[in-house]
Order: sequence, then structure tokens, then C-alpha cells
Amino acid sequence: MSKVSVNWSGDMAFEVELNGFKLTIDADEKVGGQNKGPRPKPLTLASLGGCTGMDVISILKKMRVEPDEFNIEVSGELTEEHPKYYHKIHIKYLFKGKELDKAKIEKAVNLSQDRYCGVSELLRKGAELSHEIEIIES
Repeated sequence: MSKVSVNWSGDMAFEVELNGFKLTIDADEKVGGQNKGPRPKPLTLASLGGCTGMDVISILKKMRVEPDEFNIEVSGELTEEHPKYYHKIHIKYLFKGKELDKAKIEKAVNLSQDRYCGVSELLRKGAELSHEIEIIES
């Protein structure tokens, strides 16, 4: 069982403790926060990017494919009405390297999305997930 501690630290700020690390989350100043840290909803997108990224790089290493650079951009579209949540999420996988095997990269990304990434699976239950792959030869 996973457990995260979230402790109020005044105004709209909370200190989050997970796996021995601390992170402050806060709200925008226009809603009573002091902008001391990231907002909670975008952290969901960061969790998705980290989860799928770890899957993809692990799979690629087993396939002996190692990009020079690997970046992920995750964007989410919120609903108009409350409770506002991401109803559309798009993941862009960006790879840079020499003679990268496109088929292996696509396989690694698809395995992450279809089989291994638990954050993707969770979010897919309430949002439309899409992805794309960009490979830049260096």
C-alpha cells in the first residue's frame, strides 16, 4: 500500500511527503495562494510523464536502443465545469539520436501505454489519452 502525507502549511499551501522527499504544492495568488509550489492537477501530468518515461527507457535499454536525448511533453485539457478534470491528455515522446530504430521505439511506447504504465491506465478511466512519437536524427 502506498501512503503520502499532505500537511497544511498555511493559506492554500501544503507540504507533501512521499518516499522521504518533501514537496510544497500551492495555489495561484488570485485564489489565495502564494505560488510557493506547483498546482496539484499538473502534478498528475508529471506523474504520467514519469511513469511512462521510466517504462519506455527501461524497455529500450533491454532492446539495446539508447537515445542521446529522451523527453516527454504531457498536455491536458480541463473540462469547463466543476469539478474540473483532465478529459483529454496528450503525450508527446521526443527522441534524439543516431540511427534510432523507429519500430523498437514504437513498440516500447505502445507497451508502456497498453500494458505497463499504471498512471496511464488510471487516467484512461476518465480521460481520452493520445500520444505521438517524434524522432530527430542527430
